[in-house]
Amino acid sequence: MIERRISAELALHLEESPAVALIGPRQVGKTTLARAVAKGRPSAYLDLESESDRTRMGSPTLFFEDHADELVILDEVHRTPGLFETLRGVIDAGRREGKGTGRFLLLGSAGIELLAQSGETLAGRIAFVELNPLDVTEVTAERLDDLWVRGGFPNSFLARSGAASMRWRKNFIKTYLERDIPELGPRIPATRLARLWTMLAHLQGGVLNAAQLARNLEVTGATIGRYIDLLVDLLLVRRLQPHLVNVGKRLVRSPKIYVRDSGLVHALLGVTDKEALLGHPVVGASWEGMAIENLLAALGDQALPSFYRTAQGAEVDLVLEWPDGRLWAIEIKRAAAPKLERGMRSALEDLQAQRSFVVYAGEERFRLDEHVEAIGLPELCAELAA
Repeated sequence: MIERRISAELALHLEESPAVALIGPRQVGKTTLARAVAKGRPSAYLDLESESDRTRMGSPTLFFEDHADELVILDEVHRTPGLFETLRGVIDAGRREGKGTGRFLLLGSAGIELLAQSGETLAGRIAFVELNPLDVTEVTAERLDDLWVRGGFPNSFLARSGAASMRWRKNFIKTYLERDIPELGPRIPATRLARLWTMLAHLQGGVLNAAQLARNLEVTGATIGRYIDLLVDLLLVRRLQPHLVNVGKRLVRSPKIYVRDSGLVHALLGVTDKEALLGHPVVGASWEGMAIENLLAALGDQALPSFYRTAQGAEVDLVLEWPDGRLWAIEIKRAAAPKLERGMRSALEDLQAQRSFVVYAGEERFRLDEHVEAIGLPELCAELAA
């Protein structure tokens, strides 16, 4: 099993909180990680998608009482939102008896927002941890290209061949479209959502134009917004918000849109391998999206991410705003020999960032000028994760 970087964070939250929600898309490794964390301690596991496990639980209150001294792992808990009311009572009763931490590990394929809406009754009783697909800090740097082409879902990344990886990703997309999304959200025609998901892959890294997407799909802008909200909440799509500062220039105020896993981008676009990818128009945007997801996975919740772009063309792909107000500016280039372009120079003058980087496809770390470093993706991810 590949060691997941958030294992220690998850264990720490279990020591400090009565309930921990481990959130991530399907097949990202939540169950495997939960079982690894539970190993060596008394535990009980229930898959709430399984009818037999739901029957086994019977009366939730009685089941939890019978397993009061164990870590109870509830998989796919977002499918039974009515359970949160029971959990609140059990947690409060356990606190009065001195059982205040490490009671429940809740696994959900919906996003934090969806689960949080269902779990409002657990306010002050639950911690949230997001498990992302594999990133470059969890695999060897030598496999960075495989991570880019196949994406970070373990079954795709570890598949025995590129063709097997592509088959897995296509089946993953089909399952989400035909089963998971209709069960988790409003009834949406699978063919329409498939078209939208593919359009977003073509738009990878572009500024979101909901009106144009609505016209292409022959729906309203509000409907497109709801569809994208659902894909965001399912942790399949990212809306990167603009960084807005008062610099006396016209700024782009719409978010940029990314399909979060690069392997899914390639599956949606029919890009089968690295050679096909290098000749495809999405190559630069695909690399940019993969790099941003890896950087944000390593970053966690330490800083607020955004992008900066003016109408005149000044741009930085990723701006990190730290709690103390410091800014890091990160430009992402697929090129093996990066250059400091005029648009980034102008953006850096506007932002006055404390640190600035150009992430590129090489391994050497060097200065492009007095204030900007060129750096490989694995090294900057390792620095953010430290």
